[in-house]
Amino acid sequence: MLTEKAIAYIGELFREDAGGHDAAHTLRVYRNALRIAASEPGCDMEIVSLAALLHDADDPKLFQTRDQENARSFLRENGVPQERIEQICVVIRGVSFSRNRDRIPATIEGRIVQDADRLDAMGAVGIARTFAYGGQHGRPLTDSVQHFYDKLLLLKDLMHTETAKAMAAERYAFLLSFLRQLDAERAP
Repeated sequence: MLTEKAIAYIGELFREDAGGHDAAHTLRVYRNALRIAASEPGCDMEIVSLAALLHDADDPKLFQTRDQENARSFLRENGVPQERIEQICVVIRGVSFSRNRDRIPATIEGRIVQDADRLDAMGAVGIARTFAYGGQHGRPLTDSVQHFYDKLLLLKDLMHTETAKAMAAERYAFLLSFLRQLDAERAP
């Protein structure tokens, strides 16, 4: 099955990353996407699955590739027709928060995968990823905390699907609780 090959591929591709954009992140995004897609009739599950699994395969923070080279190569090598590759790559291009902050993907598949990725930046996992990334890049604690206000706390209101909105509300509440406790512990 192609999704199993994609899972193996991302496992190899992210083998050495520990900064929050690793195979475990990708698998959580994939599971989030499947959960959201189950409530979205008419979506193309293959596009959702492959785009979720390959969404970080060409992340500029990690790779020096152009035009989704890694994702395209994997898909071509596995016999995916060019038209499907283009559909998957359109979804992938719509995922990044920094490049698509206020853009709403045109397709339901794009909205699902964007929501799934954004959900993984929230809640307990989002907190852990923020500090893992910050530590890996030498960010002081205050800069990592600022990231909550610059991005993480904004995500709840940027969800597109009803399933993701419900999941985000719970994770948002956890983020707020964490920040309150952190402020209390850091208070003079």
